Amino acid sequence: MSATTSPQGQPSQTYDSAFLKACRREPVPHTPVWFMRQAGRSLPEYRKVREGTAMLESCMRPDLVTEITMQPVRRHGVDAAIFFSDIVVPLKAIGVDLDIKPGIGPVVAQPIRRREDLAQLRDLTPEDVTYVTEAIGMLTGELGGTPLIGFAGAPFTLASYLVEGGPSKNHEHTKALMYGDPELWSALLDRLAEITSAFLKVQIEAGASAVQLFDSWVGALSPADYRRSVMPASAKVLESVASYGVPRIHFGVGTGELLGLMGEAGADVVGVDYRVALDEAARRVGPGKALQGNLDPAVLFSTPEAVETKTDEVLAAAAGLEGHVFNLGHGVLPTTDPDALTRLVDYVHTRTQR
Repeated sequence: MSATTSPQGQPSQTYDSAFLKACRREPVPHTPVWFMRQAGRSLPEYRKVREGTAMLESCMRPDLVTEITMQPVRRHGVDAAIFFSDIVVPLKAIGVDLDIKPGIGPVVAQPIRRREDLAQLRDLTPEDVTYVTEAIGMLTGELGGTPLIGFAGAPFTLASYLVEGGPSKNHEHTKALMYGDPELWSALLDRLAEITSAFLKVQIEAGASAVQLFDSWVGALSPADYRRSVMPASAKVLESVASYGVPRIHFGVGTGELLGLMGEAGADVVGVDYRVALDEAARRVGPGKALQGNLDPAVLFSTPEAVETKTDEVLAAAAGLEGHVFNLGHGVLPTTDPDALTRLVDYVHTRTQR
């Protein structure tokens, strides 16, 4: 069953939402808005509810996931919610020894550097993540007509964490493996593609109306390396959920040179960071895709007038697009004033009212 249609084939509550219409490149009543990392550290209510609870634990508690996912919907009036989780949750769920260290990020106890290390990566089953299914059930009941976006980390970004053992600026171990042992690299990405596909299917089958594949670190690659060593695995993930009929969003950071390939990998919506104007991004991606983005998140620290000016620039660049979902060009920064986000949602809605 598609998450956007009922069993009888009639539109569900979310099917005619502005967000899903924009993803399908259909006319919208206003440009829909949501923000990457909208649920999180910028909200005082998030910090309060997370007090004393580790990040990974909070991702595995349906009550917390539901509350945290709902917070920006209530506060900002965004057009879509994004499921509160982390890209390493499916890896933790299959038994990989990792933790999310405050101020650092995911840290892996035994990095994958040799073929025998692949044994850490067994298949993911729905039983491994029953808390995800439960949380999405709770959320869809509470969200009503507001779509829920499921998400997962793309194979390259997950591989980088696993090979490096944690966050990396240069990805030296990752690239060394990719270039030096292409067979092991391919086996690793294929295994991660299977795990990621299973994780997205769980979310869609539980009720997510769209999914986003985050490839946070893939901007570290050249187009030739991406096409040869990464794109097949990302395409496998996106193809694995194609039959559900939900929009598939693909986003990476620093991916201006990869935008066309990321669309080619199978995305319905290509996320664009703040480094490339949307009209230029549309030229690179080509027809048949909606775009998402792309206000620089640092702009929100400026004056309200400056935010409006920069927002107008984004909307002007998006004027000729087949479909546009307004977002930031990366995630909400932790010290962002929540009121600035609320004002931004209202401004975009007002400016684009049809």
